[in-house]
Amino acid sequence: MPDSLAEQLDRDELSRLVREANDAGASYQQLADRAVDPETGEQLSKPYMQKLATNAVTTAPNAARLRAIAAALRQPLTVVQRAAARQFLDYKATELSGYDDDVRVIVAHLAGMTPTAKRRWRAMIEAVENVDEE
Repeated sequence: MPDSLAEQLDRDELSRLVREANDAGASYQQLADRAVDPETGEQLSKPYMQKLATNAVTTAPNAARLRAIAAALRQPLTVVQRAAARQFLDYKATELSGYDDDVRVIVAHLAGMTPTAKRRWRAMIEAVENVDEE
């Protein structure tokens, strides 16, 4: 199998979500009927949903289409966005889940620091913890 074909088969997360909805009993027409962007009213067609299921869509869906696909699949938009990012951009989303915004902001700032700055911040945080424990 050519490498490019194997790569395409490996990168089909959004297509897989559509196939799973179809396998669960929703026809492509039913998916298309539900595929309406709540913001713009744009509706996706049955042929588009079929192409998406077979990984035959060659360009990444825009924001309106992603919202419509989420509605069709009855999935959270973030799930659909991540699947599309992986399929079309070869991007794997990573995030801190289970933490509040303050922690995520702190980690984002630390991630952009030099190793020396990170060590300094770690030492300060550990010093505060040690004082609080005493």
